[in-house]
Amino acid sequence: MRLHHAVEITLTRPATHGELRDVSSGVPLAANANRTRLMALHSAHHPGGALHALRRRLGTRLPIDVLTTHYPDRHGQVVLNIALSHAADQALRQEAAALGQRPREVLRQRVSAGVAREQQERARRLEERLESLLARHTPEEVLACAAGLLHGRQHRRVPTAP
Repeated sequence: MRLHHAVEITLTRPATHGELRDVSSGVPLAANANRTRLMALHSAHHPGGALHALRRRLGTRLPIDVLTTHYPDRHGQVVLNIALSHAADQALRQEAAALGQRPREVLRQRVSAGVAREQQERARRLEERLESLLARHTPEEVLACAAGLLHGRQHRRVPTAP
């Protein structure tokens, strides 16, 4: 059964208005303000098929970096479609062969490790900033300030009824 899959398209540079006009006649797209990220709905039997089909349809017409499913699949995974250079593809295949794995498994492991490193680095930076704040303010002051900021953000995001 074919389903519609939400796909996020990350570009290597902002798309021109002409590029967006040319491709949107065949594939309806929504662009962010600086035209570096696009959203599309594409029909396919599975998320990977939607990514592959969009790469084929748009790959020569837009400066696509990465295609990703906008929602996790039934296994809780976001599916990526990355076009690798010939040299990167060869290196990945050689490493996979040496490890006795499939290239996409090696790539999945590398991406997962990179995401984990980024999350750890963000947590470390946050802890450093909190330690700096706690050196000058009481825990109650920091908590009250954070709660006030979060409460204010929550109310700014929710539209009010007229």
